[in-house]
Amino acid sequence: MWVGILGAALLVAYGVIATLQPAGFGRTYAAYGGLFVIMALGWGWLVDKVQPDVYDMIGAAVILAGTLIIYYAPRQHPIALDK
Repeated sequence: MWVGILGAALLVAYGVIATLQPAGFGRTYAAYGGLFVIMALGWGWLVDKVQPDVYDMIGAAVILAGTLIIYYAPRQHPIALDK
């Protein structure tokens, strides 16, 4: 029972914390999504004993690169998608 309560509290915190970030909810959520994929591979390796293969690692590297671009790219760039 206490694990379920803790899990529910963590899910609520997960949803609320992302909305409080100054970078904007969409970017923060996208960046967290990238980290979530990497954390899921780590969890599978640690808990389920399923070692990531080379394609898992390549995919995680691509996702991490995309996450870093989304979160840290300068926003004063002259290329705009809305024009």
